[in-house]
Amino acid sequence: MAQQRTGGGGRNHRRGNSPRNDHQPGGYRGDLDKLRSELRAMHGSSYGRYKSLTGRWSLPGCTLEVQRIQADPYAPASRVQVTVDAGTAGFPRELFDGPVRARALAGFLVRAVARGLRDSRLRVDAGRQQVLDRSSCQVTGGAVRLRLGIDMPGRGRTIDGRAAEATLCDELPAVVARALRWESADQDRAREFVDGVEDTDALRAMLPELGLVAFVADGAVLPRRSGVDERPLADAVRFASPESMRVRVKLPNRGEITGMGVPEGITLVVGGGFHGKSTLLRALEFGVYDHVPGDGRELVVSRSDTVKIRAEDGRRVHRVDVSPFVSHLPTGADTGDFSTDNASGSTSQAAAIVESVEAGAGVLLVDEDTCATNLMIRDARMQALVASDSEPLTPFVDLIRPLHETHGVSTVLVMGGSGDYMDIADQVLMLDSYRARDVTERARELSAAAPTGRHHEGRGFAPVRHRVIDERSIPTGRVKVRARGTDALSLGESTVELRGIEQLVDPAQVTGIGLALVAAAERGVIDGRASLAEILAAFAEDVARRGVDAVDERFVGDFAVPRPLDLAAALNRLRALRVTRLGG
Repeated sequence: MAQQRTGGGGRNHRRGNSPRNDHQPGGYRGDLDKLRSELRAMHGSSYGRYKSLTGRWSLPGCTLEVQRIQADPYAPASRVQVTVDAGTAGFPRELFDGPVRARALAGFLVRAVARGLRDSRLRVDAGRQQVLDRSSCQVTGGAVRLRLGIDMPGRGRTIDGRAAEATLCDELPAVVARALRWESADQDRAREFVDGVEDTDALRAMLPELGLVAFVADGAVLPRRSGVDERPLADAVRFASPESMRVRVKLPNRGEITGMGVPEGITLVVGGGFHGKSTLLRALEFGVYDHVPGDGRELVVSRSDTVKIRAEDGRRVHRVDVSPFVSHLPTGADTGDFSTDNASGSTSQAAAIVESVEAGAGVLLVDEDTCATNLMIRDARMQALVASDSEPLTPFVDLIRPLHETHGVSTVLVMGGSGDYMDIADQVLMLDSYRARDVTERARELSAAAPTGRHHEGRGFAPVRHRVIDERSIPTGRVKVRARGTDALSLGESTVELRGIEQLVDPAQVTGIGLALVAAAERGVIDGRASLAEILAAFAEDVARRGVDAVDERFVGDFAVPRPLDLAAALNRLRALRVTRLGG
């Protein structure tokens, strides 16, 4: 049985107080009139009397369950759940038929609720541009479950029953009636939303059979308004595929579309500064997610096993075989079983690549701007000056091809400062004022006409050594789980730095990572015998079977289901991580 975790809006949770729905009455506490009467009677009473509301209440068209009441007006928000049965909600089966469409419908509904709760004491985790599987709204068999936070109103430390009555008895039922019923919903917009998500998911599923790692639709809007505003940039140059890379695909709802197919293998993205290289790569990073209609990137998709790689000075690395990149160290440390509490840029990036392959990544995204230069390239002059026996690093340029040939891992690489990657690229794409051109043939001509003079230093890419995780790495019992935006996760006494996991887009994912790790330890999935790959496979299988309950079936706060690859990335950055065995 999963242990307790408390919640304040899904951001700060501790096991053991009242995080889950421990109050499970056999029936209802009363109807709307009874709830009004209770709230009026407690007006002016001590704030702690609010706890007497815990339980289920029958409201017009829905059930309200008060799951957790805050201890005082300054504590984390109270938690309530609203359930609308399938008959009352009335949504056509076609809108929730299958897990993808059910997730999409939930994403549409929770956003409709959020729009109706502006300037309200009630708040709901609706997300942003990405349509994630969230605990805040679930559609099952046509029934809708909505979870909200509420700051129970008070005057000092006394109850403001009148304000509470207005919120729970008037505002909440009205919002539910408007947003969670088919008869009052924006039906055209709902169909567009659900159909759009289904199309994106179907397009992503097509990529392997098409021999592609990504697809960028003609007409897509890639630039964002700013670094803190993920909405599409107004008047941006719309993407147009080079004719040589244009692919036609047929989607379930939209029909035939065209766009640029990024092939398996090694794709080099070049161009001048500020011409759109990193913008394209950023869109591919987030192509693992479905997007809301109007985002501009609805039909920009990447394979679900895509991972963005970067250097992370100072991160911890524990028992990772970085020997493909690092042959030896002056300290004499074993690079085949490498650990450090303070990795350099090069060793952190090497570890990130090996860890990602171990976790099942099939596509790597690399931007030279966030990489360690000495791990990316060693040109002919440096090779002549520094003998190979004095240089422990094997640059990525010499391992990118063996990584694909041996492990089937493709790479999309943004590079503006070194032409050495032209020699090994299968495809070279140039961005010029946000316009894409296929310059593969020109790059090959230049490589033939002006050889770099460098010699190959790679020794191949050996099979990945799988690690077995010590179950004591993950705290259990009374565990505090707190998301600090998308930058860090507090897990018990440990802080997991997540800035290097650039594909995280929502704090709810961070909370989901923390909950999933603790649940995996409690359920015996992390048992001291299972490898990391086996742990991730078990998690993915459980998510496919149980959805959000695979993360935590009793937690009442807000979280989103994380990708297994992001779960692995967070675990690898946990400073309490212990590996009991490194496979041979």
